[in-house]
Amino acid sequence: MSGNGQQKKEAGNKVPDNKAPDSKAPDSKAPKRQKVIALKPKERMKIPRHLPNEQDPTERITNFCEVSNGFDIDKAIAEANRCLECNDPVCMHACPVNVDIPAFIQLLYQGDYAGAIRKIRESNYLPAICGRVCPQENLCENSCIVGKKLEPLAIGKMERFLADYEARSGTFTPPPLAESKGQSVAVVGSGPGGLTVAAELAQMGYDVTIFEALHEAGGVLKYGIPEFRLPKQIVDEEVERVKALGVKIETNVIIGRTLTIDELLGEMGFGAVYIGTGAGSPRFLNVPGENLSGVYSASELLTRVNLMKAYKFPEFDTPMQIGNKVVVLGGGDVAMDAVRTSKRLGPEQTLLLYRRSREEMPARIEEVHHAEEEGIEFHFLTSPVAIHGDENGWVKAIECQKMELGEPDEKGRRRPIPIEGSSFIIETDTVVVAIGQSPNPIIQQTTPGLETTKWGTIVVDDDCATSRPGIFAGGDISRGGATVIQAVADGKRASRSIDAYLAKLREELVPGTAKNHSKQE
Repeated sequence: MSGNGQQKKEAGNKVPDNKAPDSKAPDSKAPKRQKVIALKPKERMKIPRHLPNEQDPTERITNFCEVSNGFDIDKAIAEANRCLECNDPVCMHACPVNVDIPAFIQLLYQGDYAGAIRKIRESNYLPAICGRVCPQENLCENSCIVGKKLEPLAIGKMERFLADYEARSGTFTPPPLAESKGQSVAVVGSGPGGLTVAAELAQMGYDVTIFEALHEAGGVLKYGIPEFRLPKQIVDEEVERVKALGVKIETNVIIGRTLTIDELLGEMGFGAVYIGTGAGSPRFLNVPGENLSGVYSASELLTRVNLMKAYKFPEFDTPMQIGNKVVVLGGGDVAMDAVRTSKRLGPEQTLLLYRRSREEMPARIEEVHHAEEEGIEFHFLTSPVAIHGDENGWVKAIECQKMELGEPDEKGRRRPIPIEGSSFIIETDTVVVAIGQSPNPIIQQTTPGLETTKWGTIVVDDDCATSRPGIFAGGDISRGGATVIQAVADGKRASRSIDAYLAKLREELVPGTAKNHSKQE
């Protein structure tokens, strides 16, 4: 996952609006936004931020059930009461997909839960997912005017409440689809970006097929995020809502092996392709001992547990030897997921080593807090030097060195500098490396003319277009590391670009068809 600096940079970029025309939109001469909350602003400012109901830490470390149970109706409405209904909704501008936050909060306050979730889905088709894993504290909530003096509105928790209420009440209805354009689009990868671009294009009238390499749809949402943060059922429900738009999903198809991009664009007849395969290849430290048994990448650990149910061995045939002591290396969201997952596998001690201080950690504050509650031991300013094994080739210890912070690097974070003579040994049975991930190179290697960077990411312009006409990309495959909401924003941006590209093709084939170009352009 990306660090806070990247998230704030993305939040500052204006993402073009992509909302469907609203037949009930107010007249342009009417006031921009009607005030509906009864309390006076001073009264609203006296209301403290509400906290969600959560599992007790001593109980939740024994299971993989969701930590947070979210808001109930009373808490959701009480939190909506805190909104100041700003004339200039800076929270909305800070959202990478420009969700109309004041509008959905007003509808929530009025008890129109179905209307509120429809309002969110106009801009973000994955609210149940983003309400759980989007870093709102660095985006919309960070810009909330209430937060200038008090705690900001719990925007993400209200979004989650609405999505969950819709699921429980069974009130979801697919949005209307435009008339068929008679053109098809292939989407490679069923993660947040792939699901978003598929949903957007399907609503525009395109025939969309998603190709997923794994046996289940959801991408990183399924294999990379633990059940206790994002239940698989939630992902499945959001996938079904995408399929309700007519989107087809084909699993167990590895683009670059089973099929190539050129075959999709050629003999299979797709007019355009969106690549949203993420960054699933782990990075390692390149220190002695990384090839020992008992050393895992975070990707392997999380995939084994999430998709292959390793925590239920032997009920599920995926053995995983975790031992009595686990050390996780890293300080981002993936490291938090790995160390908290490890804790639930039953070791006596679970440690996290990070080479900078707590203040420099890119992980979400909420996840760090939950990890501390669960008894994770944090060792800051500590960097691994080597991993030592026993006579059978299994991990037995990790050699570390203490660090101090020097001058800021190119990203503004202070560089960790080794302290001479500070080496020490930590005995451990398992080491999990969670220091970042890179894109799988399979598509880049099998698609001639596709420009890439030295890091293996695909080069795209501001419209998510690649060096090859008809091929678009977004999310981790082009950024190298992104949040779920950034991938969603790329999917929305790419859908407009693909729509414009295919409209030109229609015009070339049948002059005069440009008038049928989607109004969402």
